[in-house]
Amino acid sequence: MQRAILHMDLDTFFVSVERLLDSSLNNKPVLLGGSSNRGVIASCSYEARAFGVHAGMPMLQAKKLCPNGNIVKPSMGNYTKYSKMVADIVKHKVPIFEKSSIDEFYADLTGMDRFFGCYKYATELRETIIKESGLPISFGLSNNKTVSKIATGEAKPNNQIKVDYGQEIAFLAPLSIKKIPMVGAKTFQKLNGLGFEKIENIQQSTVETMTRILGNYGNIVWEKANGIDPSIVKPFRERKSISTERTFENDTNNKQNLETLIKSMAESLAFQLRKKDKLCSCVAVKIRYSDFSTYNKQIKTPYTSSDHVIMPHLIQLFEQLFNTARPVRLIGIKLSDLVSENYQTNLFSESAEKTQLYKALDNIRTQFGDRSIYRASTISKKPYKNHPNPFNKTEEED
Repeated sequence: MQRAILHMDLDTFFVSVERLLDSSLNNKPVLLGGSSNRGVIASCSYEARAFGVHAGMPMLQAKKLCPNGNIVKPSMGNYTKYSKMVADIVKHKVPIFEKSSIDEFYADLTGMDRFFGCYKYATELRETIIKESGLPISFGLSNNKTVSKIATGEAKPNNQIKVDYGQEIAFLAPLSIKKIPMVGAKTFQKLNGLGFEKIENIQQSTVETMTRILGNYGNIVWEKANGIDPSIVKPFRERKSISTERTFENDTNNKQNLETLIKSMAESLAFQLRKKDKLCSCVAVKIRYSDFSTYNKQIKTPYTSSDHVIMPHLIQLFEQLFNTARPVRLIGIKLSDLVSENYQTNLFSESAEKTQLYKALDNIRTQFGDRSIYRASTISKKPYKNHPNPFNKTEEED
């Protein structure tokens, strides 16, 4: 039985939500991001893209390119609401559903041809989403996730494409190698410099050649270029969290050291969020005292993966729970209500300089380890004897 994998993507999702809430923005260039000159473009409309504006661009530069652009401050709460609305529609209509990001969805429709016709069913699903949410959405349908995702990109804006079984190579051949998922700017430049401009150039090459050029990664790129992707649609589980906690060898009520430890934990977990392209909207602190009494407190926050945003909330919760008269046995933090989304959506009010700083810090941590670089404020004046790194446990939970 041939697989039928559906990929759906809400077109310019953030902008579309803003237009749904304010129709005066329709058919106008929209710049979504921090309003100050130091802000960064989180998203933009197709009308703005025609001027050369793109996500990640400093707002100052975007305003020069598109002086008549309508600057809109993003509202992650509204985006989350509409994302959940669409997710609820999809999950009740398909057998297996995966939410790959805040505005992208996969569904496995394999076998449904016997009853409905997969393309017809996907079309009706898209029409239902548009009618019930008011948002434009595009889809691609093929026998695997890679081809379907690329097809969705070709279908935009607000359209649909089906790639029949056996036509994957022909469909992909004339497209730019930029269209292949996992081919970023550096890989594109490297391949382009060697004469690989269209996907058909990679198709005409060999696995061995691509491996020599890109290492083990070359094998994956070659397979994707040839429409090969056996990966499955992973059932979506909405609520996840990451957490860490520390049990002390000797109970302590040193408030300064405890706050330092919380900041260190926050810095490490925030890095894990960014590494996995996730944002959290709930933070929590857990304290267990020497008599084993345990207290938890949490607070909702705007979606974020920035430790400088998360830390103050955690310290606030800690101060509400901390009792100076009682020695602490264990302390922990948890970041929850996670959504999959690139860190770019966290830059609504941050500067381009801060964006680059986080990227530089994360690159160092990825290469040399989580604690290879950290804030001075996370260094305790009185280190814990048997644990120079206070971050000793991380786990992802349901």
